[in-house]
Amino acid sequence: MRHPDIRELYYITHINNVPSILERGILSHEVIETENIPFTPIYNAEIVAKRHDIKTPDGRSLWSFANLYFQPRNAMLYRVVRFGESTDENDIAVLGVQMSVLNNSDIFISTGNAAHSLSDILPAREGIKMLSKIRANIDKEYWKLEDGSKREMMAECLVPSMIPPEFIREIYVASYDAVNKLKMMLPQLNLSIIPEPKTFFQPFWKKDLTSYLSIVKGDMFFSRMQTVTVSVNCVGIMGKGLASRAKYQFPDVYVAYQDFCRKRTLQMGKPHIYKRESSFDYQLADEPETLTNANSETQFLLFPTKRHWKERADIIGIEKGLEWLRDNYKKKSIKSLAIPALGCGLGKLDWRDVGPLMCKYLTTLDIPTQIYLPAEREVPNESLSKEFLLAREKLS
Repeated sequence: MRHPDIRELYYITHINNVPSILERGILSHEVIETENIPFTPIYNAEIVAKRHDIKTPDGRSLWSFANLYFQPRNAMLYRVVRFGESTDENDIAVLGVQMSVLNNSDIFISTGNAAHSLSDILPAREGIKMLSKIRANIDKEYWKLEDGSKREMMAECLVPSMIPPEFIREIYVASYDAVNKLKMMLPQLNLSIIPEPKTFFQPFWKKDLTSYLSIVKGDMFFSRMQTVTVSVNCVGIMGKGLASRAKYQFPDVYVAYQDFCRKRTLQMGKPHIYKRESSFDYQLADEPETLTNANSETQFLLFPTKRHWKERADIIGIEKGLEWLRDNYKKKSIKSLAIPALGCGLGKLDWRDVGPLMCKYLTTLDIPTQIYLPAEREVPNESLSKEFLLAREKLS
């Protein structure tokens, strides 16, 4: 049976559980409890207990099923990585499971998080017909509560009791440190162990320039920094690039930005702080109301790089904005900062000019700071060296 664009399914677990899973298979919570099998938990106990009382159409508890996700990079994994029993992403593994598990006639497929009241739990034959829609719903970079994408991206395949170990194809982890950890635990392992930091909301490349300043490649909106910078124009239009992403993922930021532009408080050389009522963690994590250690502070730094969206970025205006940042970051309670390579994407400036300029000012900040390199074009390696980026700072 063909399944639209589905390569495999995924099971999220603690690395400590992998040896047992490769021996016994992926087990339902009911089997683990009945047979008293030791395991390292990663899920919140309240969330697990809630699933016990939710039934499939044949009357069985969700505890009777091993659950697989169609998309592991979802709100549940975000919660596990940031707030699970293990606080280190290198302790988490995602097991890739053969899609042939969908051929079992006794499975159920949910159209979102199976524990959510708005998700349908469908028998195999009905669920298979929904796979094209499920695939469309999970193929996203981010999610929101308001449009249902947060729930839909956690669509599940529910397999009764156990998934045999021979169905496991590969293991995904956050880093090469995690690869080595698993290899030490399982020296005879024949499965591929694949480091995929993006799946675990990590930068896929990072280089430290100083004890506080780093350059990274990755998704800035999953940064752990308290303050996230969005480069904008001064006329209130977020049309493309990072600004467009902020507009759709955080519509409150767009409303505030337009208001700043109307009042003309946002000008070249004068970035503006917007403090959100809720943090990224509450928006991105599954069941955030049960979190006890979420970051309560998230704010955006709206940084003008051009006056009008039709213009090229203005490097003189950018430098004035960096001066403002240097002089005001403590007054504005900026405790950590994620900032893009200003004007180097759609603004068409050259990193060889902007990178050293940014480092000149950002090296003066005594807070964790990450510069996110442009996704639109590759930066040559010679322009990423400490010698190149910090030379201007040394001459100042």
